[in-house]
Amino acid sequence: MENLNKIAEEISLSLDKHTEVRDNALSTSRILTRHCAHTIRAVHRQDWEGADKDLKAAQELVDQIHEKLVDFPNLYFAGYTQDAIKEFAEASIFYSLMKDDTLPSHTDLRIEPNTYLKGFSEVVGELRRRVLDELLNGYSDDVDKMLNYMDDIYSVLVTMDYPDAVTHGLRRLTDVSRSIIERTRGDVTMSYRQERLEKRLQEVEEALKN
Repeated sequence: MENLNKIAEEISLSLDKHTEVRDNALSTSRILTRHCAHTIRAVHRQDWEGADKDLKAAQELVDQIHEKLVDFPNLYFAGYTQDAIKEFAEASIFYSLMKDDTLPSHTDLRIEPNTYLKGFSEVVGELRRRVLDELLNGYSDDVDKMLNYMDDIYSVLVTMDYPDAVTHGLRRLTDVSRSIIERTRGDVTMSYRQERLEKRLQEVEEALKN
């Protein structure tokens, strides 16, 4: 066992490097998640300058993750890393939909297909929020547009019938998306009926005055 100390030292150096890279990946993932959240918030506020700035910063962080973890696939595919990249997919897709831009693909964003699909599914929640905001001012064509986006997303998700070991939880997110769409459609129907009722009552009041 003359070379035991040398082996132990080499292992120790390797694990030190692995730990350093892991710590950096965790930090980068947290910052990436924050930029994605800021992007989505800016889009809801139609602050396109702020959204552009945060989305660009998020893209740079994703590029850094690719570069720094190229030799550490276990860290790249770790839950915290892919969860952060999923948030980037969600922010990028939601931004493109609200700007009427071309929808970015997973290859455009340089992310894994299953991670892209999970981010894609979570856009449904942001679209619901947009619908509810629109309904505060009454039923509009934008409400129909958001509902159509939601239906389009679900129609894609429901075709991705692969084992959970491949999609990593996509089936559950697809079920959640369906539930969100059903609730949203119910909210829209209620709002539309109420708006029509109020309009009819107003017409009756005007008729009685005359």
